[in-house]
Amino acid sequence: MQKVKVDRTIFTASILLVIIICIPLARYPKEGTKLVNTVFSFITSNLGVVYLWAGLACLVFLFWLSFSRHGRIVLGNEGEKPQFSLYSWVCMLFCAGVATGILYWGTIEWTYYYESPPYGAEPHSIEAIEWASTYGMFHWGLTGWAFYALPAVAIGYFYYIRKVPYMRLSTSCYGVFSHHAEGFIGKVIDITFMVGLIGATGTSLGLGTPMIAAGLSRLFGIEQSFGLNVCVVLVVTSIFATTVYIGLEKGIKRLADINMALAICILIFVLAAGPTIFLLKMGTNSLGFMFQNFIRMSTWTDPLTDSGFVGRWTVFYWAWWIAVGPFMGIFLAEISRGRTIRQIVLGSLFFGSFGCAIYYVILGNYALHLEINDILSVTGTLAAEGAPAAIIAVIASLPLGKILLSLFCIVSVIFMSTTYNSSSYALASCASSKMISGQTPARWHRLFWAFALALVPLTLMFIGDLRKGGFESAALESLKTASLVVSLPLLVVFVIMAFSLVKALREADREKPNQTELDK
Repeated sequence: MQKVKVDRTIFTASILLVIIICIPLARYPKEGTKLVNTVFSFITSNLGVVYLWAGLACLVFLFWLSFSRHGRIVLGNEGEKPQFSLYSWVCMLFCAGVATGILYWGTIEWTYYYESPPYGAEPHSIEAIEWASTYGMFHWGLTGWAFYALPAVAIGYFYYIRKVPYMRLSTSCYGVFSHHAEGFIGKVIDITFMVGLIGATGTSLGLGTPMIAAGLSRLFGIEQSFGLNVCVVLVVTSIFATTVYIGLEKGIKRLADINMALAICILIFVLAAGPTIFLLKMGTNSLGFMFQNFIRMSTWTDPLTDSGFVGRWTVFYWAWWIAVGPFMGIFLAEISRGRTIRQIVLGSLFFGSFGCAIYYVILGNYALHLEINDILSVTGTLAAEGAPAAIIAVIASLPLGKILLSLFCIVSVIFMSTTYNSSSYALASCASSKMISGQTPARWHRLFWAFALALVPLTLMFIGDLRKGGFESAALESLKTASLVVSLPLLVVFVIMAFSLVKALREADREKPNQTELDK
């Protein structure tokens, strides 16, 4: 089989743009902070409602698609069976889609809503607690996973059914742009996606690294420092570089299978060793509360009080999901050959949302239990020492704290590694020339992006160390805003890919009678 070559235009332009972003961040952090704060405020204040409507529209479109006759379409050759078992498929889907973010936010996101609740609720009140235990599940729920599923189906359909020989974001727009998707327009789309993905994954690595470092610091009495953070990044990079080099079947699949089993063990232990009845009751209440208020939470723009809650949280989350969505679309399309559109959509929405909800139900509500029963001041630790220290304090408070903390750090490293080897695979696919089904990007190409992904968080660590602000510095906020900015053009691409998919499906329906006549 012919080797997959690199698309030099996409490859070079993406690298140059990442360098152009990183250098100003390192040299002029104060000026950059002021600029990105202005941009962030403008987007969230003036365009936030667009993101809210986009989330609802994406979800409705996917439900229509999956339950229509098109939902039975198999992405692959006629009669082809799924490449991976359901368990392995779910493991790769979940591990790639959440990174360490679910461990980070699943444990402490409630604290921000508990202290500054939405809808004018009083801080620390019963109402604040109910919203606090619910909003995290909403932000990591159906709408977010819908932003993953749409590009997966659109890219997969054109790649496997229409035989477009590119595993790129622009592939999903083939129904609208036709062969122009391979030209200038397509390259702009793909470069925008790649820069957005590097920024979004840099943000995730920037959040997960200090959490792992804080765990190691507590376990071994090592001072948490810039050097320790660098070591964590290098270890994670080495692991996911190795799995990327080995390949999808032997590397990413096995790592995801192992990590899912370890993560389930942690959750079961916390549920059994913690306040089991409280966790079950609070979790049940939160799930019911979320479904009762789903439309309200999805459409709340806070027009009267303008507290900033929607912009800081919901709009940012939707923008982040959109920025990362195309990456998951490419990766999910790659691992979903042989599955139907309905299986991909409903599997992503259900398994992804349910899996995330479990973390909030168990880890988040356990931390909430410590707070409201005066066992551990999670909010106090967060304010005094930062989020990583608060998360580690929560895990260490459990029975067999050191053993569980060791396992927690291992799972965090593997979660991060799984996400980044999936990201590097998607980046290499997008920056490759023609790639037919069954082919994979060159190994050196996948390895290159594996190490390139570490560039942005290392830059942020350097800035944070200089400013003594760590990862929760202005530099991290700058990158979060960069992800928000990149999501704007990608939001347009999402609309185009939906129209493109519908157009292609209708054309296929019109071609069927003609094909039947030819068969006769």
